[in-house]
Amino acid sequence: MIGRRASRIYRTATMVLAVSAPSLITLAVLAASGFAAPRAALISGAIILAATAFVIGGTVSGLATIRDAAETLGPDKPSDAIARQIAGSLAPVARELWLVIVRVMRRWRERVRTFEERAAAAEAVIAAAPDPLILLDMRRRIVGANAQATAFIGPLSELRDLATALRNPAVLAAADAVLGGETARVVDFTITAPLERQLRARLARIDHPPPNSAVAVLALHDITQLKRAEQMRADFIANASHELRTPLASLIGFIETLRGPARDDAEAQQRFLAIMHQQASRMTRLVEDLLSLSRIELNEHVMPRDRVELSSLLQHVVESLELRAAERRMPIHLALPPNIPAVIGDHDELAQVFQNLVDNAIKYGRSGTEITVSGDTKWRRPSGDAGSTPFIAIAVRDHGEGIAREHLPRLTERFYRVDTARSREMGGTGLGLAIVKHILNHHRGFLEIDSAPGAGSVFTVFLHPQPSDAISDCHINETKTS
Repeated sequence: MIGRRASRIYRTATMVLAVSAPSLITLAVLAASGFAAPRAALISGAIILAATAFVIGGTVSGLATIRDAAETLGPDKPSDAIARQIAGSLAPVARELWLVIVRVMRRWRERVRTFEERAAAAEAVIAAAPDPLILLDMRRRIVGANAQATAFIGPLSELRDLATALRNPAVLAAADAVLGGETARVVDFTITAPLERQLRARLARIDHPPPNSAVAVLALHDITQLKRAEQMRADFIANASHELRTPLASLIGFIETLRGPARDDAEAQQRFLAIMHQQASRMTRLVEDLLSLSRIELNEHVMPRDRVELSSLLQHVVESLELRAAERRMPIHLALPPNIPAVIGDHDELAQVFQNLVDNAIKYGRSGTEITVSGDTKWRRPSGDAGSTPFIAIAVRDHGEGIAREHLPRLTERFYRVDTARSREMGGTGLGLAIVKHILNHHRGFLEIDSAPGAGSVFTVFLHPQPSDAISDCHINETKTS
């Protein structure tokens, strides 16, 4: 404190002498030349020094006070009360200077606060972004990344080249192009570890680089599902075209034959017309299944809310197919509890589900074996694990050749067939189980398939019961049709 006061006195004296020097020198010259008496010159010099010290002393003291206060300035200092207190103790000139400093300080604090808020918001947006984001500097080094990017680049403990994280040549070339001046680049590429995925990399320059020297941003978007959907759509179009082209080619060939060599052959005409009817029926079934699938997908996002009584529905389905089953000597056993709860759903769609499943059992079961349609209440989750959600489970069991396990996950794909030739021979369109899957998706239910070669197959439908119906264990009431 003593040293600061001595320093202030020294600076004040120095400034007083500096300001008074011209006047003192002038008096000395006048006295030496005889134009002024030495005594009068000394008195005048003392007056000049005293007046200068009086005027400058307050200013210098005020400036020193301002300097001391400025050294303690921070983000939250000075407060308004302290600023007013300091201003009240200053000379007018120093007070004006102090008020200017306080105003500048307040504006600086406001700008710092705004910058911090914007920086925090930007960091929050980057952290919350669902896609990995990577920031690159001019040397293609990774200078920043969000949490989602750590799956690709690992923890960012030090600056390193992008090539150490993503070794795809197309991505690195795109990064070099953007860093070299291009505005943006988009590249699709595939990674194989830990799982094979298809990604889309979007690289773009940053117009106003942040403090971390980032000049470009790399965003990664997982497009695996999109690519799979595109492939499924392409496969669907190709399969549908193939399924329609084959019977159409047969029809055209037989028509040309009937108009030509077989024009007068009545026996050939009857045989060819029967085949043409069979192929036309096959096309009709295919078109109907395609239209049905399209209608189901159109409303798949809205769950139906009607009440459907399963007992009467399944009884009707069994009765409608018993003649076909009888042709292959396959009795259908309907084994349902007498008080099976109603389910939430659409009557016609659920009828189509069970008609497709029973029809498949007739087609692919061994002739002379029985088909069983049974019902029960099971507490499951859609994943198949034990859980706390009640479902009404309706199982359709056949005693056919069975299906190898590697085929089970793909059975509900459109046009997927384990045995294509046999399926077409049986009149199948390859869309039956796909329709079943989409109807159950519409009902927020699911399908389980259990099968093994030589052991037959069980297709189990899980549906939500009506909330008003009590869920209880009940005895099975069997009926048999043959």
